[in-house]
Amino acid sequence: MFNLTPFALLFTLACIGISESAYLIRKRRAAEHPVCPIGQHCGTVLSSRYNRFLPGIHNDVLGLLFYASFAVIMALMVILPFPPSYLPVWAFWMLAGATCMSVALIFIQWRILKAWCFWCIMSAGTVFLMDLIALGASLT
Repeated sequence: MFNLTPFALLFTLACIGISESAYLIRKRRAAEHPVCPIGQHCGTVLSSRYNRFLPGIHNDVLGLLFYASFAVIMALMVILPFPPSYLPVWAFWMLAGATCMSVALIFIQWRILKAWCFWCIMSAGTVFLMDLIALGASLT
């Protein structure tokens, strides 16, 4: 049997990411700027051309898809008595992709837009914290 605590922590962080992404989607669809607790550049970043990774797909939607599917995998890791061995591998590669995307978007804010979005930094921080937990737990 393995320690379930890292999977429960990763599930919790994924739920935080889900709520953040859902908030940003709701604000975007209502054509409102999100509350920007630190700084005033959230609107600048979120309305830039870099807000879409793929044509027509906003980054907040990709984030929601990542966090939701990651949460499902972590829930299965905790709930199933004998989880399939491929689940941690999928989680690892999903998290690796989210990490690369977070690094790229942080770089874009820093060097190209020269504006910082609180919500984007929070999402990247959530992903990096997930990385630390996954590395500590030897996810694969």
